[in-house]
Amino acid sequence: MDTPATGRCRLYLITPPAFDPQPFADLLAAALDAGDVAALQLRLKGVDDDAWRRAIDALRPVAQSRAVAFLLNDRADMARAAGCDGAHVGQDDMPAKQARKLLGPDLTLGVTCHDSRDLAMQAGEDGADYVAFGAFFPTGTKDAKARATPDILSWWSEMMELPCCAIGGITADNCAPLVRAGTDFLAVVGSVWNHPDGPAAGVKAMNAAIAAAVAG
Repeated sequence: MDTPATGRCRLYLITPPAFDPQPFADLLAAALDAGDVAALQLRLKGVDDDAWRRAIDALRPVAQSRAVAFLLNDRADMARAAGCDGAHVGQDDMPAKQARKLLGPDLTLGVTCHDSRDLAMQAGEDGADYVAFGAFFPTGTKDAKARATPDILSWWSEMMELPCCAIGGITADNCAPLVRAGTDFLAVVGSVWNHPDGPAAGVKAMNAAIAAAVAG
Protein backbone atom coordinates (compact mmCIF):
# COMPACT_ATOMS: atom_id res chain seq x y z
CA MET A 1 0.00 0.00 0.00
CA ASP A 2 2.36 2.62 -1.28
CA THR A 3 2.08 6.36 -1.63
CA PRO A 4 3.37 7.70 -4.96
CA ALA A 5 6.83 9.22 -5.09
CA THR A 6 5.15 12.53 -5.90
CA GLY A 7 3.40 12.47 -2.51
CA ARG A 8 -0.02 12.76 -4.13
CA CYS A 9 -2.68 11.04 -2.09
CA ARG A 10 -4.32 7.87 -3.36
CA LEU A 11 -7.73 6.25 -3.25
CA TYR A 12 -8.49 3.57 -0.65
CA LEU A 13 -11.66 1.60 -1.40
CA ILE A 14 -13.80 -0.09 1.23
CA THR A 15 -16.39 -2.65 0.19
CA PRO A 16 -20.09 -1.79 0.61
CA PRO A 17 -22.03 -3.07 3.64
CA ALA A 18 -23.56 -6.04 1.79
CA PHE A 19 -22.88 -7.73 -1.53
CA ASP A 20 -22.84 -11.08 -3.34
CA PRO A 21 -19.12 -11.88 -3.79
CA GLN A 22 -19.14 -13.38 -7.27
CA PRO A 23 -21.14 -10.66 -9.10
CA PHE A 24 -19.38 -8.00 -7.03
CA ALA A 25 -16.00 -9.26 -8.25
CA ASP A 26 -16.87 -8.06 -11.75
CA LEU A 27 -17.86 -4.62 -10.44
CA LEU A 28 -14.65 -4.48 -8.48
CA ALA A 29 -12.55 -5.35 -11.51
CA ALA A 30 -14.16 -2.56 -13.51
CA ALA A 31 -13.64 -0.10 -10.68
CA LEU A 32 -9.97 -0.97 -10.20
CA ASP A 33 -9.34 -0.77 -13.94
CA ALA A 34 -10.80 2.75 -14.04
CA GLY A 35 -8.05 4.56 -12.16
CA ASP A 36 -5.44 4.58 -9.42
CA VAL A 37 -6.42 2.66 -6.27
CA ALA A 38 -3.96 1.89 -3.48
CA ALA A 39 -5.96 -0.58 -1.43
CA LEU A 40 -9.22 -2.45 -1.02
CA GLN A 41 -10.52 -3.16 2.47
CA LEU A 42 -12.98 -6.03 2.79
CA ARG A 43 -15.48 -5.01 5.47
CA LEU A 44 -18.10 -7.57 6.49
CA LYS A 45 -20.31 -7.40 9.55
CA GLY A 46 -22.29 -10.17 11.24
CA VAL A 47 -21.14 -13.01 8.99
CA ASP A 48 -19.39 -16.29 9.78
CA ASP A 49 -15.89 -17.35 8.80
CA ASP A 50 -17.14 -19.25 5.76
CA ALA A 51 -18.70 -16.07 4.38
CA TRP A 52 -15.42 -14.26 4.98
CA ARG A 53 -13.52 -16.96 3.10
CA ARG A 54 -15.93 -16.89 0.15
CA ALA A 55 -15.58 -13.13 -0.14
CA ILE A 56 -11.80 -13.29 0.17
CA ASP A 57 -11.55 -16.01 -2.48
CA ALA A 58 -13.68 -13.96 -4.88
CA LEU A 59 -12.10 -10.54 -4.37
CA ARG A 60 -8.49 -11.01 -3.32
CA PRO A 61 -7.26 -12.18 -6.76
CA VAL A 62 -9.03 -9.26 -8.44
CA ALA A 63 -7.24 -6.75 -6.23
CA GLN A 64 -3.82 -8.36 -6.00
CA SER A 65 -3.57 -9.03 -9.74
CA ARG A 66 -3.84 -5.24 -10.16
CA ALA A 67 -1.24 -4.47 -7.48
CA VAL A 68 -3.97 -3.23 -5.12
CA ALA A 69 -3.37 -4.13 -1.47
CA PHE A 70 -6.10 -6.39 -0.11
CA LEU A 71 -6.87 -5.77 3.58
CA LEU A 72 -9.37 -7.28 5.98
CA ASN A 73 -11.40 -5.17 8.38
CA ASP A 74 -10.96 -6.44 11.96
CA ARG A 75 -9.88 -9.96 10.95
CA ALA A 76 -6.14 -9.87 11.48
CA ASP A 77 -6.52 -13.47 12.59
CA MET A 78 -7.46 -14.53 9.05
CA ALA A 79 -5.25 -12.28 6.92
CA ARG A 80 -2.02 -14.26 6.70
CA ALA A 81 -3.55 -17.70 6.18
CA ALA A 82 -5.88 -16.32 3.52
CA GLY A 83 -3.08 -14.70 1.54
CA CYS A 84 -4.16 -11.14 2.22
CA ASP A 85 -1.88 -8.10 2.42
CA GLY A 86 -2.90 -7.00 5.89
CA ALA A 87 -5.71 -5.85 8.12
CA HIS A 88 -7.33 -2.75 9.58
CA VAL A 89 -8.53 -2.62 13.19
CA GLY A 90 -10.69 -0.14 15.07
CA GLN A 91 -10.36 1.05 18.63
CA ASP A 92 -13.12 -1.34 19.75
CA ASP A 93 -11.74 -4.30 17.82
CA MET A 94 -8.57 -6.27 18.31
CA PRO A 95 -5.76 -4.22 19.96
CA ALA A 96 -3.15 -3.05 17.49
CA LYS A 97 -0.34 -4.87 19.32
CA GLN A 98 -2.23 -8.15 19.08
CA ALA A 99 -3.03 -7.54 15.41
CA ARG A 100 0.63 -6.85 14.68
CA LYS A 101 1.64 -10.14 16.32
CA LEU A 102 -0.86 -12.05 14.19
CA LEU A 103 0.15 -10.30 10.98
CA GLY A 104 3.87 -10.56 11.55
CA PRO A 105 6.31 -7.84 10.55
CA ASP A 106 5.65 -7.82 6.83
CA LEU A 107 1.88 -7.42 6.41
CA THR A 108 0.15 -4.03 6.51
CA LEU A 109 -1.64 -2.88 9.66
CA GLY A 110 -3.98 0.12 9.73
CA VAL A 111 -5.57 1.53 12.88
CA THR A 112 -8.62 3.77 13.31
CA CYS A 113 -7.78 6.79 15.46
CA HIS A 114 -10.94 8.92 15.14
CA ASP A 115 -9.95 12.55 15.85
CA SER A 116 -7.26 11.74 18.43
CA ARG A 117 -3.59 12.63 18.12
CA ASP A 118 -2.83 10.52 21.18
CA LEU A 119 -4.49 7.42 19.70
CA ALA A 120 -2.59 7.94 16.45
CA MET A 121 0.76 8.23 18.17
CA GLN A 122 -0.01 5.13 20.25
CA ALA A 123 -0.99 3.25 17.08
CA GLY A 124 2.37 4.11 15.58
CA GLU A 125 4.14 2.80 18.68
CA ASP A 126 2.04 -0.38 18.51
CA GLY A 127 3.18 -1.18 14.99
CA ALA A 128 0.66 0.48 12.66
CA ASP A 129 1.72 1.08 9.06
CA TYR A 130 -0.86 3.84 8.67
CA VAL A 131 -3.41 5.62 10.87
CA ALA A 132 -6.95 6.57 9.87
CA PHE A 133 -8.68 9.76 10.99
CA GLY A 134 -12.38 10.55 10.71
CA ALA A 135 -15.22 10.89 10.18
CA PHE A 136 -14.71 14.18 8.35
CA PHE A 137 -18.24 14.40 6.96
CA PRO A 138 -21.62 12.83 7.74
CA THR A 139 -21.73 9.22 6.61
CA GLY A 140 -24.46 6.63 6.35
CA THR A 141 -22.06 3.68 6.25
CA LYS A 142 -21.55 3.44 10.01
CA ASP A 143 -22.14 5.47 13.16
CA ALA A 144 -19.26 7.90 13.41
CA LYS A 145 -17.84 8.11 16.94
CA ALA A 146 -15.96 11.34 16.26
CA ARG A 147 -15.87 14.24 13.85
CA ALA A 148 -12.41 15.16 12.65
CA THR A 149 -11.23 18.33 10.93
CA PRO A 150 -8.51 18.76 8.30
CA ASP A 151 -6.09 20.31 10.79
CA ILE A 152 -5.33 16.89 12.28
CA LEU A 153 -4.18 15.74 8.84
CA SER A 154 -1.98 18.81 8.48
CA TRP A 155 -0.46 18.28 11.91
CA TRP A 156 0.15 14.58 11.33
CA SER A 157 1.66 14.95 7.87
CA GLU A 158 4.01 17.69 9.08
CA MET A 159 5.11 15.90 12.25
CA MET A 160 5.07 12.21 11.36
CA GLU A 161 6.45 10.01 8.59
CA LEU A 162 3.75 7.35 9.08
CA PRO A 163 1.06 7.68 6.37
CA CYS A 164 -2.43 8.81 7.29
CA CYS A 165 -5.83 8.05 5.81
CA ALA A 166 -8.97 10.20 5.88
CA ILE A 167 -12.36 8.50 6.13
CA GLY A 168 -16.01 9.35 6.59
CA GLY A 169 -18.46 10.74 4.04
CA ILE A 170 -15.74 11.66 1.54
CA THR A 171 -16.83 12.48 -2.02
CA ALA A 172 -15.36 14.02 -5.13
CA ASP A 173 -17.09 17.28 -4.18
CA ASN A 174 -15.74 17.61 -0.65
CA CYS A 175 -12.33 15.93 -0.65
CA ALA A 176 -10.17 18.88 -1.71
CA PRO A 177 -9.52 20.26 1.81
CA LEU A 178 -8.39 16.82 2.97
CA VAL A 179 -6.03 16.37 0.02
CA ARG A 180 -4.55 19.82 0.56
CA ALA A 181 -4.16 19.12 4.29
CA GLY A 182 -1.78 16.31 3.43
CA THR A 183 -3.67 13.03 3.74
CA ASP A 184 -1.96 10.12 2.02
CA PHE A 185 -5.15 8.16 1.36
CA LEU A 186 -8.86 8.91 0.95
CA ALA A 187 -11.02 6.01 2.14
CA VAL A 188 -14.37 5.89 0.36
CA VAL A 189 -17.42 3.66 0.14
CA GLY A 190 -20.59 5.28 -1.18
CA SER A 191 -18.92 7.78 -3.49
CA VAL A 192 -17.70 4.86 -5.60
CA TRP A 193 -20.19 2.03 -5.14
CA ASN A 194 -23.25 4.30 -5.20
CA HIS A 195 -22.09 6.51 -8.06
CA PRO A 196 -25.03 7.04 -10.46
CA ASP A 197 -22.90 6.00 -13.43
CA GLY A 198 -21.37 2.98 -11.72
CA PRO A 199 -18.28 2.23 -9.63
CA ALA A 200 -15.81 2.78 -12.49
CA ALA A 201 -17.15 6.30 -12.93
CA GLY A 202 -16.87 6.77 -9.18
CA VAL A 203 -13.17 5.87 -9.21
CA LYS A 204 -12.55 8.19 -12.14
CA ALA A 205 -14.36 11.04 -10.39
CA MET A 206 -12.40 10.59 -7.18
CA ASN A 207 -9.06 10.47 -8.98
CA ALA A 208 -9.97 13.57 -10.98
CA ALA A 209 -10.91 15.38 -7.77
CA ILE A 210 -7.60 14.42 -6.15
CA ALA A 211 -5.69 15.69 -9.18
CA ALA A 212 -7.67 18.93 -9.20
CA ALA A 213 -7.03 19.49 -5.50
CA VAL A 214 -3.29 18.96 -5.95
CA ALA A 215 -3.21 21.27 -8.96
CA GLY A 216 -5.28 23.91 -7.19
